[in-house]
Amino acid sequence: MTRPIRRTAVLALVGAAAASALVGCAPTSGDGPRIVATTNILGDVVAQIAGDEAEVATLMKPNADPHSFEISAQEAAGLADADLLVSNGLGLEENVEQHLVTAADAGAERFVAGDHITALSFSSGDGAGDDPHFWTDPARMTGVVTALGDEIAALPDVDAAAIEERAAAYLEEIAALENEMTTAFEAIPDGRRALVTNHHVFGYLADRFDFDTVGAVIPSGTTLASPSAADLDSLAAAIERTGVPAIFAESSQPDRLVQVLADEVGIDVAVVELFSESLTEPDGPAPTYLDMMRVNTDRIAQGLTR
Repeated sequence: MTRPIRRTAVLALVGAAAASALVGCAPTSGDGPRIVATTNILGDVVAQIAGDEAEVATLMKPNADPHSFEISAQEAAGLADADLLVSNGLGLEENVEQHLVTAADAGAERFVAGDHITALSFSSGDGAGDDPHFWTDPARMTGVVTALGDEIAALPDVDAAAIEERAAAYLEEIAALENEMTTAFEAIPDGRRALVTNHHVFGYLADRFDFDTVGAVIPSGTTLASPSAADLDSLAAAIERTGVPAIFAESSQPDRLVQVLADEVGIDVAVVELFSESLTEPDGPAPTYLDMMRVNTDRIAQGLTR
């Protein structure tokens, strides 16, 4: 027998899930042109391509939320001095985009990764716009890496041949990752291929690997949104109907919201932590994009076959 969801308890936790923090700009590479990336996922990708040919800095700290992280006025003022600004776009960096626009107006070159993929709409159908979480599909990341490699190779004072070589090698690693993911997900029975998450973050993964996105606790592509009572009732019904064995919580957000929902639905459902929007510290389980995707693949596969 199920129990009704305690809406007050669940909704009270949404504010905690959207907490933000000031971040710093941390260099990760050596001399050469200066490239600034917004998210740590893109910062890692840029560093893999640029190597020692450029100085790479990342605005977003590990384990942060790309929807809510902020930068200081000093950091914002320094963006115009970058040789290249690399951002996700598609509405992801909600508190930083205005600073990127200002820097571009002052003459900084921009690379917007979302311009180089075919975007999906939010699977919630809430009319919020394009889904910014394309990196959960390695095939779409291939297009981003190819275009980004060309952009970095065109910067002054870099060895274009070295950049092209590094980009090609990284593309091979992404292709290997996609093969691994395909093999792991093919082992999940058809009746278990359903995803419930904090918010809509795995639309591209579902599209690529044939999953059903049953729903999200926060029915939006951003963690800054809040679920209504009707949203929670609908999600609870979907969980009961599909019998999903696991709910997946983004590591940059507290999982208490998902845990309360799991408890209130009254079924035996695990809450599994994923690293879908932020990398971890270097000594954590997901310090690079490739590591993050492999950890998530393993945890999704295990969670849905438990």
